[in-house]
Amino acid sequence: MAEPGPAPGGRRFPNPRLTGLGGGLFCVAAMLLLGALDALLFGSSLIAYGVLFLPVCVLTALWVRPGDLLTAPVALPIAFGAGLFPVADGSAGFLGSLMGVFTGLATQAGWLYGGTLIAGVMVLVRRVRWVRSRRRRP
Repeated sequence: MAEPGPAPGGRRFPNPRLTGLGGGLFCVAAMLLLGALDALLFGSSLIAYGVLFLPVCVLTALWVRPGDLLTAPVALPIAFGAGLFPVADGSAGFLGSLMGVFTGLATQAGWLYGGTLIAGVMVLVRRVRWVRSRRRRP
């Protein structure tokens, strides 16, 4: 079967295939970066952080290799918590920052559950398609 050619206009979207560990590192690094940008640009807005979490969920679910698909929904909550450190109110040192992370996890659970659910559904659909294609091969 021939490889698909470039999209009209000569541009192709990236299509990386990350391992389970690579997908976890990608989403943790992306959420730390987005958390730092949120703290700089939006004054540590937890709503902006939650909105920025959704594309990371989608990209992680799309870019993980078919064999490692089930790791994506596991890594996303870890990345959400790690990215909260720059956003959390850390005025009282490390313990204050840790308390801010726990408060952020408690108050922004809707974004966390929603993003993880989106990624989980995408991963399950991809996994079912992958298993069906493997069964069709002789």
